[in-house]
Amino acid sequence: MSRLAPVVACCVALALAGPLSASAGQSGVKSPSVRRSIAKPPTIAGCSVFPADNPWNQRIDRLPVARDSAQLIARIGLDYPVQPDFGTVYDGAPNGIPYTVVSDRTRKVSVRFQYAAQSDGHYYPLPPGVAIEGGPRATGDRHVILVDRSTCTDYELYAAYPHDGGRNWTAGSGAIFHLDSNHLRPAGWTSADAAGLPILPGLARYSEVAAGSIDHALRFTAPCTGSRYVYPARHVAASCAGPYAPPMGLRVRLKASVNISGLPYQARVVAQALKLYGLILADNGSPWNISGAPDPHWNNSALHELDRLTGRDFQVVNTSSLPHPGG
Repeated sequence: MSRLAPVVACCVALALAGPLSASAGQSGVKSPSVRRSIAKPPTIAGCSVFPADNPWNQRIDRLPVARDSAQLIARIGLDYPVQPDFGTVYDGAPNGIPYTVVSDRTRKVSVRFQYAAQSDGHYYPLPPGVAIEGGPRATGDRHVILVDRSTCTDYELYAAYPHDGGRNWTAGSGAIFHLDSNHLRPAGWTSADAAGLPILPGLARYSEVAAGSIDHALRFTAPCTGSRYVYPARHVAASCAGPYAPPMGLRVRLKASVNISGLPYQARVVAQALKLYGLILADNGSPWNISGAPDPHWNNSALHELDRLTGRDFQVVNTSSLPHPGG
C-alpha cells in the first residue's frame, strides 16, 4: 500500500453516466434473497459496525451514474477481472484481512508509529497470537484489526510488528474508530488504510454469506489513484495523474443488468452486495481486488468464479444525494 503521499484534499463530489454492459450467466441456482431495506447495521461480536446511515451501510443501487463513470472505470481497468482477496489459506497463512475480538480485559501494549502525527493513541489491545494479515512472517501490509466487544471500539494497525515477545509493537500507522459513531478522521489523515477509512466495515465475512446477504459496501483497490479524495475518504496516496485518475473514496457498483444467477452461491451473495451496496476505493493495489476476512468455510473455487465479472460490468455512482454523516 502506498502511504503518506503529499496530501491534496478535495471533497469534490463525483458527478455523472456511462454505457451499460452485461456479463453472461447461467441460471438454475436459487438466488439469495434481496432485502429492500436494512433495519439495523451489521454486527460483529454484538457491536453494530457503525450506524445504519454510515456510508459503508448505505445502499446505492438506485443512485444515478456518475458523469465521468466510463473514464474512471477505464482508468481502473475495463478488462481486468474481479479478484476476491480473501478465502481459506494462501501461501500457508489465512487468506484475507483477519480481525481479532478482544475485551476490556485484554492487555494493552505500547505501539510506536512511523506516521505518529496521523495515528491515534499509543496503546492497543494486542493479545498473544493476535491475527496478522498474511501471518506472523508476512512482509506485506500486515494489517491488524481488533474489535473490543466491551466498548465496541475498532483498533486498526498497518505494518504492525511485535517486539520482545509482543510486549511492545511498531506500526506504520494506527487508527481507532468507535463503532457507534460516524465520526471521520481529520481531513488529510491516513488510517491503517491509505484512504483514511476503517478497514473492518469493508470486509466480506463468511458469516454474512452463510446468513444470505452482505448488507454493506466492500473495500477494493485500484492500480493507481489520483491526488484527491471524495467522501468518506480522508487521505490520498497519489500514484497517477490526470482528470480521470480515480480518487480515494470512489463508490462503484455492479450494474443491475449483469446476470449473476449462474455464479456459485458464495460468489453470488458477494456479487449481489456489489449491486446493492457497491465498493469503496480504499487503497492502491491490483485492479478490482475485493477485501474479506479469512475463514476455513470459504469455498475458494466458488469465490474465484467472481472473475467472470470485469471492470466493464461496473459503474461509478453519484452519492451526493445520500446523507454524509460526519463529513
